[in-house]
Amino acid sequence: MQSWQMQTAKARFSEVVKHAADEGPQEITVHGRPVAVIISPELFDRLSGSQNSLVDFMRQSPLYGREDIAFERDRSLPRKVDF
Repeated sequence: MQSWQMQTAKARFSEVVKHAADEGPQEITVHGRPVAVIISPELFDRLSGSQNSLVDFMRQSPLYGREDIAFERDRSLPRKVDF
């Protein structure tokens, strides 16, 4: 990952963004400490998991569409609660 000082990143912002798209994440530092990372939208989508909805995720389950799954229920009585 390439590292850029904040003032350099500000002055060459379009270059930093191009590097993020072509070469991968670009780290921004202030006084030598990392403060931000610029990444491509594709990498952001992959890392954030925003590509698929919950429904799509559930449909990818190996159990999707099976009707023979039996869920056992606890038949014990509920606990007593004092009001």
